[in-house]
Amino acid sequence: MGKTVVLGVIGADCHAVGNKILERAFSDAGFNVVNIGVMCSQEEFISAAIETNADAILVSSLYGHGEIDCRGLREKCDEAGLKNILLYAGGNLVVGKQEWSDVEKRFKEMGFNRVYPPGTSPEVGINDLKHDLGIED
Repeated sequence: MGKTVVLGVIGADCHAVGNKILERAFSDAGFNVVNIGVMCSQEEFISAAIETNADAILVSSLYGHGEIDCRGLREKCDEAGLKNILLYAGGNLVVGKQEWSDVEKRFKEMGFNRVYPPGTSPEVGINDLKHDLGIED
């Protein structure tokens, strides 16, 4: 398949376990995973995507500040020449109890292609990514 994804945890977030699970799941599904680890800036995601000619950026955040950390990422991708890159976000993206449909809407308005609530199975993201990249199983 040969499709490349950049995976990482954005902001001041050091939750590493889910990151490793996602890396393994996407690798097992045939993706070339570039895992930039935890506590990553937007610029680190973009640099990795440019260096590896990535097809998608997968951002996770579990400490509740994902919405703040992700704001402006699509614009920065566009400016860096990554206009068509897929942007996915998932995890515990906001603080407090909020309607998921509202959270998803705000992330889509920020230019994210897909947004996942806490506890989403990696297989859901894998299947969506294959679909979005036009990969047949």
